[in-house]
Amino acid sequence: MAMKKVANSVAARILNPSPPSLLLHRYLHAGPGSKKIVGVFYKANEYASMNPNFLGCAENGLGIRDWLESKGHQYIVTDDKEGPNSELEKHMPDLHVLISTPFHPAYVTAERIKKAKNLKLLLTAGIGSDHIDLQAAADAGLTVAEVTGSNVVSVAEDELMRILILVRNFIPGYQQVVNGDWNVAAIAHRAYDLEGKTVGTVGAGRIGKLLLQRLKPFNCNLLYHDRLKMDAKLESEIGATFEEDMDAMLPKCDIIVINMPLTEKTKGMFDKERIAKLKKGVLIVNNARGAIMDAQAVADACSSGHIAGYSGDVWYPQPAPKDHPWRYMPNQAMTPHISGTTIDAQLRYAAGTKDMLDRYFRGEEFPAANYIVKEGKLASQYL
Repeated sequence: MAMKKVANSVAARILNPSPPSLLLHRYLHAGPGSKKIVGVFYKANEYASMNPNFLGCAENGLGIRDWLESKGHQYIVTDDKEGPNSELEKHMPDLHVLISTPFHPAYVTAERIKKAKNLKLLLTAGIGSDHIDLQAAADAGLTVAEVTGSNVVSVAEDELMRILILVRNFIPGYQQVVNGDWNVAAIAHRAYDLEGKTVGTVGAGRIGKLLLQRLKPFNCNLLYHDRLKMDAKLESEIGATFEEDMDAMLPKCDIIVINMPLTEKTKGMFDKERIAKLKKGVLIVNNARGAIMDAQAVADACSSGHIAGYSGDVWYPQPAPKDHPWRYMPNQAMTPHISGTTIDAQLRYAAGTKDMLDRYFRGEEFPAANYIVKEGKLASQYL
């Protein structure tokens, strides 16, 4: 019966041919035979077995190995992703699908795409596909997709936590306890209430909107800049004000939160000149992408006190080298890239990745919002 349906489908396509680009897209999505799928994830070592739902690590590989192998596919998982002798590089010439995460990204350059003669599909287990040369992927006819919405709650909650950590000058107080000290004045002279402060988010997509909703009970003055104005009813419910001109909004803010994707336009957007125009003593939270900031300009502004506190979990490159200036700048509350990889988020992006692989094997479309590159075109947020 299944074979009959396939035959009927093929006959229908011959009799009613689709446009060439659509045919290319559909046949790239499907195809008979075993597929070679490579997943690149961070290594968990002794932590891998501590939680059965810890799916986002190399050892557990999204929990899809048994399922893939039962369908006759080859599944290779590695954390070794950099350089010409890496494990990933060895598999590039004959893999069909590459799965990566924003937390331990496999940087897919135009050169790697040229080597990958069988590559059809690039999946991000999570949100944010800027580790891929998207234009090169589009030019090569590849499909790039991610699990849209999978870590929205996780990242928005983390941003709220970071705002409070910076406003209340929490980190130095914690360090006092660890070091056996007790000096209230050293903390209190830089600790404030969040109530009444002006918080602006640069980007108000799913995460930005949710953060604004979470901030409403704190009675802040809420501003947002985005390429799209949100629905008037939602805007009224949240009590947020749209700022069409980002550079006009930024100097008004006591706290700035970065919630936009990394693109050629946003790369290095917060440079020395833009940071100099911010309010002296501004607090910045960035869980979006490290490369949106000029790393040295941020470090210098933290050292001078122009930025009173900087917190985030995104760096460039990742993992961050030991000599990265953000590791050593004052008044920072940085962490490894963790905000979007809570256990709850891992369950969501593992399920979403499995769903897209299943659709790929069946030759079916993905949920429309998941596409980053489709039929040679980039999603609007990356244009």
